[in-house]
Parts: sequence; structure tokens; C-alpha cells
Amino acid sequence: MALSVSTSSTSAISGSSFSRAGGNHNELRAAPRIGSFRLLDRVQAASVALNVSQRRSLVKPVNAEPKRNDSIVRSAATIVAPEVEEKVDVKVEDYDQLAKDLDGASPLHIMDKALEKFGDDIAIAFSGAEDVALIEYAKLTGRPFRVFSLDTGRLNPETYQFFDAVEKHYDIHIEYMFPDAVEVQALVRNKGLFSFYEDGHQECCRVRKVRPLRRALKGLRAWITGQRKDQSPGTRSEVPVVQVDPVFEGMYGGVGSLVKWNPLANVEGQVVWSFLRAMNVPINSLHTKGYVSIGCEPCTRPVLPGQHEREGRWWWEDAKAKECGLHKGNLKQEAGVNGNGSAHANGSADLFDTKDLVTLSRPGIENLLKLENRKESWLVVCYAPWCPFCQAMEASYIELAEKLAGSGVKVGKFNADGDQKEFAKQHLQLGSFPTILFFPKHSSKPIKYPSEKRDVDSLMTFVNALR
Repeated sequence: MALSVSTSSTSAISGSSFSRAGGNHNELRAAPRIGSFRLLDRVQAASVALNVSQRRSLVKPVNAEPKRNDSIVRSAATIVAPEVEEKVDVKVEDYDQLAKDLDGASPLHIMDKALEKFGDDIAIAFSGAEDVALIEYAKLTGRPFRVFSLDTGRLNPETYQFFDAVEKHYDIHIEYMFPDAVEVQALVRNKGLFSFYEDGHQECCRVRKVRPLRRALKGLRAWITGQRKDQSPGTRSEVPVVQVDPVFEGMYGGVGSLVKWNPLANVEGQVVWSFLRAMNVPINSLHTKGYVSIGCEPCTRPVLPGQHEREGRWWWEDAKAKECGLHKGNLKQEAGVNGNGSAHANGSADLFDTKDLVTLSRPGIENLLKLENRKESWLVVCYAPWCPFCQAMEASYIELAEKLAGSGVKVGKFNADGDQKEFAKQHLQLGSFPTILFFPKHSSKPIKYPSEKRDVDSLMTFVNALR
């Protein structure tokens, strides 16, 4: 059960002022936030979120830096307040139950609830893509709202232009967070500008995105994201509309001190786009060039018709790794598979089951690699049962196997996940799932299918060109 403790008191201290968005977008409010604070008697519980609504008196600064303020609050001062004993009313908030209550609600209703509940202490995380819908919904509530974004230094020029257009359209100022210059300098000097192509994107994302986000959230009690269940079947299929953040901490520190709102969780992508068009909302021009999911320039590319939107992100890596760390709580720990078992340990059923398709074991694929003269050519897919992209091509691959039956080309499958993954990387050219290989009749070296078009006609053209 995810709980939140709300307290209220009568003591107050004043903060600094900053501009706010929403309503007429020119409203100035006093910011009750003073840097990042922790309650003197903070509730400690793994599933408890501190939802503190009083003006602060029993507070002390934490993680303070004398020369700068790294939260997304525009200006801050350190105020030493006397410790005052006061009567505190405690209210417990069950966010699991709230998520169930709001599961069928509209994004507008969820947004209104979030802004009403957290006021100055909540902000929209804007990535520069179709999540501009969040800003439109916030505007429609008529409530003040804040928007922040992570400028990694590697974004497309079109995204920077889009940020400017959004600020002008809504008459707001986006609160940008930047990576630490010293950390970026060390990373680039030690590993180069494109190390993520060789050893994965996690290190670069950690420096350029995750740590700046962590600093930003230290100035908030809640944040709003554009996550949708249909964005990534492997990692976001169970995203609730509201939750206690499982990874990051809020202004009072500790596990459970931050609440995460996902108003678009139950909305399909095409519905979001219909909404954007109907409301004449500005969009990132990259969307007109085939980009769907948009991130940093080196790690984002257009997707082909029929491909899932997340295939345009970190395309050289496994499908289940397609989270940068901002929503790491979506990733589940899974036990590996035992070789080429019939089911994955997380319950995913095996794929490509048909009489026209041969299941290859580790010894079987090793023998196939050793043969220089085969009786027949082979087409083999290296797959993982959990992979959504493998699942998406299952029907076309089965149809291909039926068409090639008796033609002199055998069609097979090899479960290259778990214990077999390292072997597949070394000997089967596995870079990401699925990897499709053609074993010619008179050559021991397999030829890797280079395209991401996995329809029957494209695969058949590949086979016919080589057999």
C-alpha cells in the first residue's frame, strides 16, 4: 500500500517570488519553497509519501550548496527559523487506492486533481515531444502550473526551437535543468562523444538526464509525466495514473517522499495526437519527419511504418533496456531463462510455434555454424520471448515459414536470451532482439538481415536474393 502523510500547521515563513504559468499566465505568486528541506521528525517508511501542505517552520536545509541552488526553484534563500512546538494534524493518503479511483478518469480531471492537491510543489516534466499535451491540459484547468525540462546539451535543433514556440504559445518560462559541466567534461574526455554506441546509453543518460532530474525533484513534492502504457509494452504497460515514486526523492527526502502523476497513462498515442490537432497545439517539427519518440539527437531516429515508436530510441540495444533512467521504476527484475526453455521466467509464452519452423538448441545452432556445406539454406531468428519487437513479428515470420516449406530453405528459431545471450553476441552477431540470420548453402558464415522491415515481403526478398 502506498501512503502519504499530510500535515498542517499555523506557523509560516515567507519565500521568494517567481513568475507562474496558468490562467492569464502573468500571475505572480510568493514561493513558499526555500531550497530543499527535510522535516526534523521525518516519517521513515518504504511505502510512505510525505505530502506536507503547511507553510514551513520546523525545517532545516539539506543538500545545500553555498554558491548555487540546484533545484528547479528559480531563486532561493536559506532562512533559519526558530524551532516552534506546534500541533500537527496528520492525514494518511493511500495512493494505490487513489490510482484505482482515478483509473477511468480523463487526463483533464487527473491533471486538475494533481494541481489542486500539490499547488506550488508540483511541476510538469516536459521532454519536447507530444507530452506538450500535458501543458495544454494544465492550461485548461485554469490553475497555476510550472513546467521544467532537461537540457542534455545533445538535443536536436528542432527540439530547442519547439521549446521556444511552447514558451511563446503558453506565455510561460520553462525551468531548464542542465547536467553538471564537470561530470560531462570527465565523461567526454575519458570516453569520447559517442561512447554509448559501444557500452550502452545508461552512463551518458545518468550524467546528462538522471542526475539533473534528481536535483530538480529535490525541490518538489510531486511531478507530472507524459508516460503512456502503449509507449513501451516491455516497461510501461502497468503505469498507473498516480503513484508514490519508486526511485526518486522529493523535497523532504527519503523513500516515498515524492508522488508521480501520469495523466496520459491510459490514453493511446493516436488519441493524444487527435487532441493536439483539435486544440491547435504547437508540435515538434521532427514528428513530421518520421520521429515518434524523441530524445537526444545521437540516440533518436525516425521509425518505419509498422515499427513501434520506441524502436527509434537506442536501436542498437535490447528492447527491454529502452528506459533512460528517468522512469527506471518501470523496469522489473526478471529471472533468466534456462537455455531454450519453452517459456521465459517472467511468464512470457514462447514464440513462433508452428510445424514449419525448427526450434534450435545450443548444440543445434553450433552445428549449423560449423557446417560449410549444408543440404539446405537456413533462415534463423535469434529472439527473446519477452521482447515486444519479437512478438510483433511473430505472425509474419510464421507466414514466411509456411511459404518456404519445401522450397529448400529451412526456417528456424533460437532463443538467445538468458544464458545463451553472450554466446549469441559472440557468434551470431546479436546486437538487439530480434536478429535474423541467413545461412547460405555453401558458406559457414551467416549473413545478418540488415533491415528493420520484418514483414513477409521484405523477408522473402532477402531470402530470394541469397539462396
